[in-house]
Amino acid sequence: MRVLVVTAVPVERDAVTRAFGGTPETLALPGAELHRSGAFDVLAGGAGPSAAAAATAFALARATPAPASASCGGTPPRPYGLVVSAGIGGGFAPAAPLGSLVVASGIVAADLGAETPDGFLPVTALGFGRDRFTPPPALVREVAAATGAAPGPVLTVSTVTGTADRTAALLAAHPGALAEAMEGFGVAEAAGRAGVPVLELRAVSNTVGPRDRAAWRIGDALAALTEAFGKAAPVLEGWKGRNSHEDLEG
Repeated sequence: MRVLVVTAVPVERDAVTRAFGGTPETLALPGAELHRSGAFDVLAGGAGPSAAAAATAFALARATPAPASASCGGTPPRPYGLVVSAGIGGGFAPAAPLGSLVVASGIVAADLGAETPDGFLPVTALGFGRDRFTPPPALVREVAAATGAAPGPVLTVSTVTGTADRTAALLAAHPGALAEAMEGFGVAEAAGRAGVPVLELRAVSNTVGPRDRAAWRIGDALAALTEAFGKAAPVLEGWKGRNSHEDLEG
């Protein structure tokens, strides 16, 4: 089985594939381009949870073999043993400084729900849906140990945070959150429906809060992402062959 890595944009995809060396094989998918390096398929699926979910679901479906016939019995093998949402993102200071790495212990839909006179209600409080995926804890620990990444909740938002008030509100609603990005929950939704474990790994390019583009360190974060996958690759490859006894949790 292989590892599917989903980023938002090509520059993140290329930062990941650089970790594996050589020239990746390029495979065309409708609306996207997948780069194959060894056991890793790396896809730039687009920005935001909707694009990420659609791209991930399509890649998973495209790679899934036809169902086993009734005469053969059994379940067809899954082509991917693990899906990883990866890229750069904003870090909550001081827990996740610029250039640091974060591996998600929880992938949280931070703004999926409803505004009310009494404050924000997550979608689960409305009586439907889910607002969190939990990656396999052992995998989170192993990746953190291999890369030096801090483990903690990573928030998925549809609108990037740009004010101090919004930053404070997110931290009040999600104590211990380390970072925010725009794709993790979408990737997790697609992986979860396919029954494939998911992980999220982020390199911090900017501090969550008032927007200050001059202070962003995108180049440093991309370099950190490349280094992280170079260190994490053996862990991720080792995980893909396991039985999924620590599969996605609610």
